[in-house]
Amino acid sequence: MSMDGARNNLEELRTTGVTRRRFLMVTGSLAGLAALGQFPIDKADARRGRGRRRQWIAGDHHVHSEYSASYDNSTNPPTPIVGGDGRYPISLNAEKARSYGLAWMVSTDHGGPNHSKLNRDQAYPSLLESRRAVPDVLQFYGMEFDTPAADHSSLIIPKVRNERDLLYEIERRYSKRDAFPTDPSRDTEQKMIEALNYMKQLDMPPVLFANHPSRSATGLGVYGQDTPQEFRNWNDTAPNVSVGMEGAPGHQAAAINPDGLLDPTGARGGYGRYPTMGGFDQMTARLGGLWDSLLGERRRWWITSTSDSHVNYRDGGADFWPGEYSKTYVSAARDYADVLDGVRNGRMFVTTGDLINVLDVTASFAGRGHESDKDRSGNSASIGETLKLPRGRRDVEVEISFSSPREANPNGDRPKVNRVDLIAGEITGPVANRSQDTNPTTRVVERFERSDWKRKGDRMVIRYTLRNVQEDSYIRVRGTNTNELEPQPDPRGEDPWSDLWFYSNPVFLSVR
Repeated sequence: MSMDGARNNLEELRTTGVTRRRFLMVTGSLAGLAALGQFPIDKADARRGRGRRRQWIAGDHHVHSEYSASYDNSTNPPTPIVGGDGRYPISLNAEKARSYGLAWMVSTDHGGPNHSKLNRDQAYPSLLESRRAVPDVLQFYGMEFDTPAADHSSLIIPKVRNERDLLYEIERRYSKRDAFPTDPSRDTEQKMIEALNYMKQLDMPPVLFANHPSRSATGLGVYGQDTPQEFRNWNDTAPNVSVGMEGAPGHQAAAINPDGLLDPTGARGGYGRYPTMGGFDQMTARLGGLWDSLLGERRRWWITSTSDSHVNYRDGGADFWPGEYSKTYVSAARDYADVLDGVRNGRMFVTTGDLINVLDVTASFAGRGHESDKDRSGNSASIGETLKLPRGRRDVEVEISFSSPREANPNGDRPKVNRVDLIAGEITGPVANRSQDTNPTTRVVERFERSDWKRKGDRMVIRYTLRNVQEDSYIRVRGTNTNELEPQPDPRGEDPWSDLWFYSNPVFLSVR
Protein backbone atom coordinates (compact mmCIF):
# COMPACT_ATOMS: atom_id res chain seq x y z
CA MET A 1 0.00 0.00 0.00
CA SER A 2 1.28 3.50 -0.80
CA MET A 3 2.03 6.04 1.90
CA ASP A 4 -0.83 8.26 0.69
CA GLY A 5 -3.19 5.34 0.84
CA ALA A 6 -2.10 4.48 4.32
CA ARG A 7 -2.63 8.07 5.42
CA ASN A 8 -6.12 8.05 3.93
CA ASN A 9 -6.95 4.84 5.78
CA LEU A 10 -5.58 6.34 8.98
CA GLU A 11 -7.89 9.34 8.59
CA GLU A 12 -10.76 6.93 8.06
CA LEU A 13 -9.88 5.20 11.31
CA ARG A 14 -9.87 8.49 13.17
CA THR A 15 -13.35 9.37 11.97
CA THR A 16 -15.00 5.94 12.10
CA GLY A 17 -13.38 4.40 15.18
CA VAL A 18 -12.19 1.26 13.42
CA THR A 19 -10.27 -1.05 15.75
CA ARG A 20 -6.50 -1.29 15.83
CA ARG A 21 -6.75 -4.89 14.58
CA ARG A 22 -8.65 -3.65 11.54
CA PHE A 23 -6.01 -0.97 11.02
CA LEU A 24 -3.31 -3.59 10.95
CA MET A 25 -5.27 -5.44 8.29
CA VAL A 26 -5.62 -2.25 6.26
CA THR A 27 -1.99 -1.16 6.40
CA GLY A 28 -0.54 -4.62 6.30
CA SER A 29 2.15 -4.27 8.99
CA LEU A 30 3.31 -2.54 12.13
CA ALA A 31 6.05 -0.95 10.06
CA GLY A 32 3.33 0.91 8.14
CA LEU A 33 1.94 2.25 11.38
CA ALA A 34 5.33 3.38 12.55
CA ALA A 35 5.97 5.18 9.28
CA LEU A 36 2.96 7.37 10.07
CA GLY A 37 4.19 8.01 13.58
CA GLN A 38 1.27 6.23 15.19
CA PHE A 39 2.66 3.07 16.75
CA PRO A 40 6.21 1.96 17.46
CA ILE A 41 7.35 -0.91 15.30
CA ASP A 42 8.06 -4.12 17.18
CA LYS A 43 11.59 -5.08 18.18
CA ALA A 44 12.02 -7.71 15.50
CA ASP A 45 11.11 -5.22 12.78
CA ALA A 46 13.36 -2.63 14.39
CA ARG A 47 16.29 -5.04 14.32
CA ARG A 48 15.69 -6.12 10.73
CA GLY A 49 14.88 -2.71 9.30
CA ARG A 50 16.99 -0.31 11.31
CA GLY A 51 19.78 -2.14 13.05
CA ARG A 52 22.42 -0.87 10.65
CA ARG A 53 21.29 2.72 11.14
CA ARG A 54 21.55 2.74 14.92
CA GLN A 55 24.07 5.07 16.49
CA TRP A 56 24.72 6.57 19.91
CA ILE A 57 22.41 9.56 20.31
CA ALA A 58 22.21 11.59 23.51
CA GLY A 59 19.10 12.54 25.45
CA ASP A 60 17.55 13.47 28.78
CA HIS A 61 14.37 11.93 30.22
CA HIS A 62 13.87 14.35 33.14
CA VAL A 63 13.21 17.95 32.08
CA HIS A 64 10.77 20.36 33.76
CA SER A 65 8.98 23.27 32.13
CA GLU A 66 6.81 26.11 33.39
CA TYR A 67 4.01 23.56 33.80
CA SER A 68 5.72 22.19 36.89
CA ALA A 69 3.53 24.58 38.82
CA SER A 70 3.34 25.84 42.36
CA TYR A 71 -0.11 26.30 43.89
CA ASP A 72 -2.21 29.04 45.44
CA ASN A 73 -3.77 27.18 48.36
CA SER A 74 -6.11 30.02 49.29
CA THR A 75 -8.57 28.87 46.62
CA ASN A 76 -10.73 25.75 46.55
CA PRO A 77 -9.43 23.76 44.77
CA PRO A 78 -5.88 25.21 44.82
CA THR A 79 -5.01 27.22 41.71
CA PRO A 80 -1.88 26.19 39.78
CA ILE A 81 0.67 28.96 39.25
CA VAL A 82 2.38 28.35 35.91
CA GLY A 83 6.11 28.99 36.21
CA GLY A 84 6.01 28.70 39.97
CA ASP A 85 8.43 25.75 40.18
CA GLY A 86 9.83 25.02 36.73
CA ARG A 87 10.44 28.25 34.85
CA TYR A 88 10.99 27.76 31.15
CA PRO A 89 8.75 27.08 28.13
CA ILE A 90 9.06 23.59 26.68
CA SER A 91 10.39 25.04 23.44
CA LEU A 92 13.24 26.81 25.26
CA ASN A 93 14.19 23.54 26.95
CA ALA A 94 14.23 21.89 23.53
CA GLU A 95 16.35 24.68 22.03
CA LYS A 96 18.87 24.35 24.84
CA ALA A 97 18.85 20.56 24.49
CA ARG A 98 19.67 20.94 20.80
CA SER A 99 22.44 23.45 21.48
CA TYR A 100 24.06 21.04 23.96
CA GLY A 101 23.97 18.09 21.59
CA LEU A 102 20.81 16.20 22.53
CA ALA A 103 18.75 14.36 19.93
CA TRP A 104 15.86 13.46 22.25
CA MET A 105 14.29 14.60 25.50
CA VAL A 106 11.21 13.98 27.62
CA SER A 107 9.11 16.81 29.02
CA THR A 108 8.38 15.71 32.61
CA ASP A 109 6.36 18.10 34.73
CA HIS A 110 5.27 17.06 38.19
CA GLY A 111 1.95 17.75 39.72
CA GLY A 112 -0.38 18.80 42.44
CA PRO A 113 -4.17 18.95 42.76
CA ASN A 114 -5.76 18.43 39.34
CA HIS A 115 -2.39 18.71 37.58
CA SER A 116 -3.62 16.09 35.11
CA LYS A 117 -5.89 18.75 33.61
CA LEU A 118 -3.06 21.29 33.42
CA ASN A 119 -0.92 18.71 31.62
CA ARG A 120 -3.74 17.85 29.23
CA ASP A 121 -5.02 21.33 28.48
CA GLN A 122 -1.86 23.47 28.55
CA ALA A 123 1.36 21.47 28.68
CA TYR A 124 0.46 19.12 25.83
CA PRO A 125 -0.45 21.89 23.31
CA SER A 126 2.84 23.59 24.24
CA LEU A 127 4.68 20.33 23.56
CA LEU A 128 3.11 20.14 20.11
CA GLU A 129 4.23 23.71 19.42
CA SER A 130 7.73 22.84 20.59
CA ARG A 131 7.88 19.82 18.31
CA ARG A 132 7.09 22.11 15.40
CA ALA A 133 9.56 24.77 16.52
CA VAL A 134 12.47 22.39 17.24
CA PRO A 135 11.85 19.39 14.97
CA ASP A 136 15.40 18.04 15.13
CA VAL A 137 14.97 17.11 18.81
CA LEU A 138 12.65 14.17 19.40
CA GLN A 139 10.38 15.36 22.22
CA PHE A 140 8.50 12.72 24.17
CA TYR A 141 5.44 13.51 26.25
CA GLY A 142 5.70 12.44 29.87
CA MET A 143 5.70 13.60 33.45
CA GLU A 144 7.59 13.32 36.69
CA PHE A 145 5.14 10.93 38.28
CA ASP A 146 4.27 11.64 41.90
CA THR A 147 4.88 8.02 42.78
CA PRO A 148 2.57 6.39 45.34
CA ALA A 149 4.48 5.48 48.55
CA ALA A 150 7.77 6.61 46.97
CA ASP A 151 9.66 9.59 45.56
CA HIS A 152 9.32 10.74 41.95
CA SER A 153 9.65 8.73 38.73
CA SER A 154 10.09 9.68 35.09
CA LEU A 155 7.14 8.42 33.08
CA ILE A 156 7.81 8.31 29.32
CA ILE A 157 4.75 7.99 27.07
CA PRO A 158 5.19 6.42 23.62
CA LYS A 159 4.57 8.86 20.78
CA VAL A 160 1.20 7.59 19.64
CA ARG A 161 -1.96 9.33 18.50
CA ASN A 162 -3.61 9.19 21.92
CA GLU A 163 -0.52 10.08 23.98
CA ARG A 164 -2.29 12.97 25.68
CA ASP A 165 -5.15 10.75 26.85
CA LEU A 166 -2.76 8.01 27.99
CA LEU A 167 -0.92 10.35 30.34
CA TYR A 168 -4.10 12.07 31.50
CA GLU A 169 -5.65 8.78 32.60
CA ILE A 170 -2.50 7.61 34.40
CA GLU A 171 -2.03 10.88 36.26
CA ARG A 172 -5.73 11.31 37.04
CA ARG A 173 -6.07 7.79 38.42
CA TYR A 174 -2.77 7.16 40.16
CA SER A 175 -0.62 10.24 40.87
CA LYS A 176 -0.56 10.62 44.64
CA ARG A 177 -0.90 14.42 44.48
CA ASP A 178 -3.55 14.76 41.78
CA ALA A 179 -6.65 14.06 43.88
CA PHE A 180 -8.46 16.90 45.62
CA PRO A 181 -9.34 16.67 48.43
CA THR A 182 -6.23 14.67 49.32
CA ASP A 183 -6.82 10.92 49.20
CA PRO A 184 -4.50 8.99 51.58
CA SER A 185 -5.11 5.77 49.64
CA ARG A 186 -3.23 7.32 46.73
CA ASP A 187 0.02 7.27 48.71
CA THR A 188 0.31 3.51 49.21
CA GLU A 189 2.35 0.80 47.55
CA GLN A 190 -0.87 -0.99 46.72
CA LYS A 191 -1.85 2.00 44.56
CA MET A 192 1.54 1.91 42.82
CA ILE A 193 1.13 -1.78 42.01
CA GLU A 194 -2.35 -1.01 40.71
CA ALA A 195 -0.88 1.73 38.52
CA LEU A 196 1.78 -0.58 37.10
CA ASN A 197 -0.79 -3.27 36.37
CA TYR A 198 -2.81 -0.67 34.49
CA MET A 199 0.19 0.61 32.53
CA LYS A 200 1.58 -2.77 31.51
CA GLN A 201 -1.66 -3.85 29.82
CA LEU A 202 -1.83 -0.82 27.54
CA ASP A 203 -1.29 -1.51 23.85
CA MET A 204 1.74 0.79 23.98
CA PRO A 205 3.04 0.72 27.57
CA PRO A 206 5.02 3.66 28.93
CA VAL A 207 8.48 3.39 30.50
CA LEU A 208 9.20 4.36 34.11
CA PHE A 209 12.51 5.22 35.82
CA ALA A 210 12.85 5.99 39.53
CA ASN A 211 14.27 9.50 39.89
CA HIS A 212 16.96 10.53 42.42
CA PRO A 213 16.31 7.27 44.29
CA SER A 214 18.56 7.93 47.32
CA ARG A 215 18.00 11.65 47.72
CA SER A 216 16.06 10.96 50.92
CA ALA A 217 18.57 8.40 52.25
CA THR A 218 20.16 9.30 55.58
CA GLY A 219 23.23 7.06 55.28
CA LEU A 220 24.93 4.47 53.12
CA GLY A 221 22.29 1.79 52.72
CA VAL A 222 19.87 3.68 54.96
CA TYR A 223 17.19 4.42 52.40
CA GLY A 224 14.31 6.85 52.50
CA GLN A 225 11.30 7.06 50.20
CA ASP A 226 12.64 4.55 47.64
CA THR A 227 13.62 1.09 48.86
CA PRO A 228 15.09 -2.07 47.33
CA GLN A 229 11.92 -3.99 48.13
CA GLU A 230 9.77 -1.47 46.25
CA PHE A 231 11.97 -1.66 43.17
CA ARG A 232 11.73 -5.45 43.17
CA ASN A 233 7.97 -5.31 43.57
CA TRP A 234 7.62 -2.78 40.75
CA ASN A 235 9.85 -4.72 38.39
CA ASP A 236 8.12 -8.01 39.19
CA THR A 237 4.72 -6.43 38.51
CA ALA A 238 5.60 -4.71 35.23
CA PRO A 239 9.05 -5.63 33.91
CA ASN A 240 8.24 -3.92 30.60
CA VAL A 241 7.39 -0.63 32.36
CA SER A 242 9.49 -0.30 35.55
CA VAL A 243 12.94 -0.83 34.07
CA GLY A 244 15.43 1.22 36.04
CA MET A 245 16.54 4.30 37.93
CA GLU A 246 18.56 7.48 37.57
CA GLY A 247 22.17 6.53 38.09
CA ALA A 248 23.27 10.17 38.15
CA PRO A 249 20.55 12.52 39.39
CA GLY A 250 20.02 16.08 38.21
CA HIS A 251 20.62 19.30 40.18
CA GLN A 252 24.36 18.80 39.67
CA ALA A 253 24.91 22.59 39.62
CA ALA A 254 23.68 23.00 43.20
CA ALA A 255 27.15 24.13 44.31
CA ILE A 256 27.57 26.75 41.54
CA ASN A 257 26.46 30.34 42.11
CA PRO A 258 25.03 32.46 39.27
CA ASP A 259 28.42 34.16 38.87
CA GLY A 260 30.09 30.77 38.41
CA LEU A 261 31.82 30.72 41.78
CA LEU A 262 31.34 27.72 44.04
CA ASP A 263 28.98 27.70 47.01
CA PRO A 264 30.78 25.84 49.82
CA THR A 265 27.43 24.67 51.24
CA GLY A 266 26.02 23.33 47.96
CA ALA A 267 25.27 19.60 47.72
CA ARG A 268 25.45 17.92 44.31
CA GLY A 269 22.09 16.57 43.26
CA GLY A 270 20.39 18.18 46.23
CA TYR A 271 21.54 15.16 48.25
CA GLY A 272 21.64 16.98 51.56
CA ARG A 273 21.49 13.94 53.85
CA TYR A 274 23.86 11.38 52.33
CA PRO A 275 25.87 12.66 49.36
CA THR A 276 26.25 11.50 45.82
CA MET A 277 29.41 9.57 44.94
CA GLY A 278 31.20 10.97 41.92
CA GLY A 279 27.90 12.64 41.06
CA PHE A 280 26.11 9.29 41.07
CA ASP A 281 23.46 7.93 43.41
CA GLN A 282 24.74 5.43 45.97
CA MET A 283 22.40 2.76 44.58
CA THR A 284 24.52 2.85 41.40
CA ALA A 285 27.94 4.02 42.55
CA ARG A 286 28.47 1.55 45.39
CA LEU A 287 30.38 -1.42 44.00
CA GLY A 288 28.42 -4.55 44.81
CA GLY A 289 25.52 -2.41 46.02
CA LEU A 290 21.85 -2.33 45.12
CA TRP A 291 22.27 -2.12 41.35
CA ASP A 292 24.55 -5.13 41.37
CA SER A 293 22.13 -6.96 43.67
CA LEU A 294 19.32 -6.43 41.17
CA LEU A 295 21.50 -7.47 38.23
CA GLY A 296 22.51 -10.56 40.21
CA GLU A 297 18.86 -11.59 40.10
CA ARG A 298 18.98 -11.33 36.30
CA ARG A 299 16.81 -8.24 36.37
CA ARG A 300 17.00 -6.07 33.30
CA TRP A 301 17.39 -2.94 35.43
CA TRP A 302 19.02 0.01 33.73
CA ILE A 303 20.55 3.32 34.80
CA THR A 304 20.31 6.77 33.23
CA SER A 305 21.68 10.29 33.79
CA THR A 306 19.53 13.44 33.65
CA SER A 307 19.46 17.20 34.29
CA ASP A 308 16.22 17.43 36.33
CA SER A 309 16.24 20.94 34.92
CA HIS A 310 13.90 23.38 36.70
CA VAL A 311 15.90 26.62 36.87
CA ASN A 312 19.41 27.04 35.47
CA TYR A 313 22.11 27.96 37.94
CA ARG A 314 22.79 31.18 35.98
CA ASP A 315 19.25 32.24 36.90
CA GLY A 316 19.66 31.34 40.56
CA GLY A 317 18.66 27.67 40.35
CA ALA A 318 20.56 24.43 40.95
CA ASP A 319 20.47 23.03 37.44
CA PHE A 320 22.29 22.68 34.18
CA TRP A 321 20.40 22.88 30.91
CA PRO A 322 19.41 19.55 29.33
CA GLY A 323 22.61 18.06 27.93
CA GLU A 324 24.87 20.73 29.37
CA TYR A 325 26.38 18.36 31.96
CA SER A 326 24.63 14.96 31.95
CA LYS A 327 23.80 12.79 28.97
CA THR A 328 22.09 9.44 28.48
CA TYR A 329 23.22 7.88 25.20
CA VAL A 330 20.93 5.34 23.57
CA SER A 331 21.80 3.13 20.62
CA ALA A 332 18.93 3.83 18.27
CA ALA A 333 17.80 5.13 14.95
CA ARG A 334 16.75 8.75 15.14
CA ASP A 335 13.04 8.10 15.57
CA TYR A 336 10.66 7.90 18.51
CA ALA A 337 9.94 4.19 18.30
CA ASP A 338 13.53 3.00 18.27
CA VAL A 339 14.70 5.47 20.92
CA LEU A 340 12.01 4.25 23.30
CA ASP A 341 12.85 0.65 22.42
CA GLY A 342 16.49 1.33 23.26
CA VAL A 343 15.59 2.99 26.56
CA ARG A 344 13.23 0.18 27.51
CA ASN A 345 15.80 -2.49 26.66
CA GLY A 346 18.92 -0.93 28.13
CA ARG A 347 20.92 -0.03 25.02
CA MET A 348 22.35 2.90 26.98
CA PHE A 349 25.41 4.35 28.61
CA VAL A 350 25.63 7.52 30.68
CA THR A 351 28.27 10.19 31.15
CA THR A 352 28.83 13.52 32.86
CA GLY A 353 30.84 16.49 31.64
CA ASP A 354 31.13 15.12 28.09
CA LEU A 355 33.87 12.78 29.28
CA ILE A 356 33.00 10.44 26.38
CA ASN A 357 30.48 10.37 23.55
CA VAL A 358 30.85 6.76 22.36
CA LEU A 359 31.05 3.57 24.42
CA ASP A 360 30.78 0.09 22.96
CA VAL A 361 31.12 -2.98 25.16
CA THR A 362 31.07 -6.31 23.31
CA ALA A 363 31.35 -9.82 24.72
CA SER A 364 32.01 -12.67 22.32
CA PHE A 365 33.29 -16.23 22.08
CA ALA A 366 34.59 -18.39 19.28
CA GLY A 367 31.55 -20.29 18.07
CA ARG A 368 28.41 -20.08 16.04
CA GLY A 369 24.97 -19.12 17.22
CA HIS A 370 21.56 -18.25 15.89
CA GLU A 371 19.22 -15.26 15.97
CA SER A 372 16.76 -14.74 18.80
CA ASP A 373 13.73 -12.45 18.91
CA LYS A 374 14.78 -11.09 22.30
CA ASP A 375 18.56 -10.90 22.31
CA ARG A 376 21.32 -11.26 19.84
CA SER A 377 22.19 -14.85 20.74
CA GLY A 378 24.96 -15.51 18.28
CA ASN A 379 28.57 -15.36 19.30
CA SER A 380 28.57 -11.75 20.49
CA ALA A 381 26.43 -9.40 22.54
CA SER A 382 26.52 -5.69 23.36
CA ILE A 383 25.15 -3.36 26.02
CA GLY A 384 21.67 -4.45 27.08
CA GLU A 385 21.98 -7.84 25.40
CA THR A 386 22.68 -11.42 26.48
CA LEU A 387 25.51 -13.63 25.25
CA LYS A 388 24.44 -17.27 25.41
CA LEU A 389 27.32 -19.61 26.07
CA PRO A 390 27.49 -23.38 25.66
CA ARG A 391 28.03 -25.25 28.92
CA GLY A 392 31.56 -26.02 29.92
CA ARG A 393 34.63 -23.91 30.28
CA ARG A 394 34.42 -21.04 27.88
CA ASP A 395 36.64 -17.99 27.42
CA VAL A 396 34.79 -14.74 26.72
CA GLU A 397 36.52 -11.96 24.84
CA VAL A 398 35.55 -8.47 25.99
CA GLU A 399 36.20 -5.43 23.82
CA ILE A 400 35.67 -1.93 25.19
CA SER A 401 35.96 0.98 22.79
CA PHE A 402 35.27 4.61 23.55
CA SER A 403 35.89 8.07 22.23
CA SER A 404 35.71 11.59 23.61
CA PRO A 405 34.33 14.69 21.89
CA ARG A 406 36.84 16.68 19.90
CA GLU A 407 35.43 20.00 21.06
CA ALA A 408 35.56 21.43 24.57
CA ASN A 409 32.67 20.74 26.92
CA PRO A 410 30.34 23.58 28.00
CA ASN A 411 32.73 24.45 30.82
CA GLY A 412 35.51 24.99 28.29
CA ASP A 413 37.36 21.83 29.33
CA ARG A 414 38.62 18.85 27.33
CA PRO A 415 38.49 16.15 30.01
CA LYS A 416 40.51 12.99 29.53
CA VAL A 417 39.61 9.48 30.63
CA ASN A 418 42.17 8.50 33.24
CA ARG A 419 41.00 4.94 33.94
CA VAL A 420 38.43 2.37 32.79
CA ASP A 421 37.15 -0.41 35.06
CA LEU A 422 35.71 -3.74 33.91
CA ILE A 423 33.25 -4.97 36.55
CA ALA A 424 31.67 -8.42 36.77
CA GLY A 425 29.17 -10.12 39.06
CA GLU A 426 27.49 -13.49 39.28
CA ILE A 427 23.80 -14.09 38.64
CA THR A 428 22.60 -16.20 41.52
CA GLY A 429 18.84 -15.80 41.19
CA PRO A 430 16.11 -14.23 43.35
CA VAL A 431 17.18 -13.12 46.80
CA ALA A 432 15.45 -14.44 49.93
CA ASN A 433 15.47 -11.00 51.54
CA ARG A 434 13.81 -8.51 49.20
CA SER A 435 15.46 -5.62 51.06
CA GLN A 436 18.91 -6.94 50.18
CA ASP A 437 21.13 -4.30 48.65
CA THR A 438 24.43 -6.11 48.09
CA ASN A 439 25.92 -8.61 45.68
CA PRO A 440 29.09 -10.00 47.30
CA THR A 441 30.22 -11.59 44.02
CA THR A 442 30.67 -8.24 42.28
CA ARG A 443 34.27 -7.19 41.78
CA VAL A 444 36.50 -5.09 39.57
CA VAL A 445 37.97 -7.64 37.18
CA GLU A 446 40.60 -5.29 35.83
CA ARG A 447 41.50 -1.61 35.96
CA PHE A 448 42.85 -0.18 32.71
CA GLU A 449 45.01 2.94 32.56
CA ARG A 450 45.99 4.90 29.48
CA SER A 451 48.95 2.66 28.78
CA ASP A 452 46.55 -0.31 28.55
CA TRP A 453 44.50 0.86 25.59
CA LYS A 454 45.31 1.37 21.95
CA ARG A 455 44.10 3.99 19.54
CA LYS A 456 42.12 2.84 16.53
CA GLY A 457 41.06 5.83 14.47
CA ASP A 458 39.29 8.22 16.83
CA ARG A 459 38.58 5.46 19.37
CA MET A 460 40.47 3.93 22.24
CA VAL A 461 40.22 0.13 22.34
CA ILE A 462 40.70 -2.23 25.29
CA ARG A 463 40.62 -6.01 25.01
CA TYR A 464 40.41 -8.50 27.87
CA THR A 465 39.68 -12.22 28.17
CA LEU A 466 37.42 -13.63 30.87
CA ARG A 467 38.78 -17.13 31.41
CA ASN A 468 36.69 -20.25 32.01
CA VAL A 469 33.27 -18.65 32.36
CA GLN A 470 31.04 -21.40 33.77
CA GLU A 471 28.30 -19.51 35.61
CA ASP A 472 25.64 -17.01 34.61
CA SER A 473 27.03 -13.52 35.15
CA TYR A 474 27.09 -9.98 33.85
CA ILE A 475 29.72 -7.39 33.03
CA ARG A 476 29.57 -3.62 33.05
CA VAL A 477 32.07 -0.81 32.53
CA ARG A 478 32.75 2.52 34.19
CA GLY A 479 35.43 5.17 33.74
CA THR A 480 36.60 8.44 35.25
CA ASN A 481 38.90 11.41 34.85
CA THR A 482 39.89 11.13 38.52
CA ASN A 483 42.39 8.98 40.42
CA GLU A 484 39.73 7.55 42.76
CA LEU A 485 39.69 3.74 42.72
CA GLU A 486 36.06 3.88 43.88
CA PRO A 487 33.80 6.93 43.67
CA GLN A 488 33.97 8.76 46.99
CA PRO A 489 31.19 10.70 48.75
CA ASP A 490 31.07 14.17 47.25
CA PRO A 491 31.97 16.99 49.66
CA ARG A 492 29.85 20.11 49.89
CA GLY A 493 30.91 22.76 47.42
CA GLU A 494 32.58 20.35 45.00
CA ASP A 495 33.08 21.53 41.45
CA PRO A 496 31.08 19.01 39.41
CA TRP A 497 33.30 19.55 36.36
CA SER A 498 36.31 18.18 38.24
CA ASP A 499 34.75 14.80 39.13
CA LEU A 500 33.46 13.04 36.01
CA TRP A 501 32.38 9.43 35.45
CA PHE A 502 30.73 7.28 32.82
CA TYR A 503 28.89 3.97 33.26
CA SER A 504 27.68 1.39 30.78
CA ASN A 505 24.60 -0.70 31.29
CA PRO A 506 25.30 -4.44 31.59
CA VAL A 507 25.98 -7.21 29.14
CA PHE A 508 24.61 -10.51 30.45
CA LEU A 509 26.43 -13.83 30.06
CA SER A 510 24.13 -16.85 30.14
CA VAL A 511 25.46 -20.41 30.31
CA ARG A 512 22.96 -22.65 28.57
